[in-house]
Amino acid sequence: MKLRDYAEKVGVTYKTAWNWYKAGKLEGYQTETGTIIVTELDHTEKSPATKTVVYARVSNHKQKEDLERQVSRIQDFCAANGWQINKVVKEVAAGVNDNRQKLSKILVDDSVKRIVVEHKDRLTRVGFNYIETLLGTQGREVVVINLAATDNDDLLEDLASIIYSFCARLYGKRRAQRKAELVKLIVNGDEEKIAGTRTES
Repeated sequence: MKLRDYAEKVGVTYKTAWNWYKAGKLEGYQTETGTIIVTELDHTEKSPATKTVVYARVSNHKQKEDLERQVSRIQDFCAANGWQINKVVKEVAAGVNDNRQKLSKILVDDSVKRIVVEHKDRLTRVGFNYIETLLGTQGREVVVINLAATDNDDLLEDLASIIYSFCARLYGKRRAQRKAELVKLIVNGDEEKIAGTRTES
């Protein structure tokens, strides 16, 4: 398989695959025309104990360019550490969203031994230490390549998402309570109070 095809198959850039080949981490040879042929095609099956997944996340679709930059920086970090990347996962969702399907699939897949993220909050805004501790008990790890503070705009967007969620729950409960009271009044046949309740709603 050509090196470029191999890079696409394992989800890394051509440059990263080239670095692996030059460092002797991939078995292969170079043809007279300069094309590199990789012969080690089952690398992921040979080393399941070190299965590494890159996880990148942004809050909205307008940040897709940032998503690609995240992936590129993480891939370079993995290459520098000599880690074979088995899969690249990109997700567009709020950091406070606890129902991210792509992340959930990684977390329940115990064959994934290493999850690499750029910042802690790319994995989750809340409860990072719980996830890290739980994975640690399973012999798995989360590697954060940058511990510096992240973008304030992204943080504000997640904060707005939290406020919206709480407001929806709060007003949803109030609405449900008013409906229950209305049903009770209808059953009791209290026309005056029914009219008052409808006005308030």
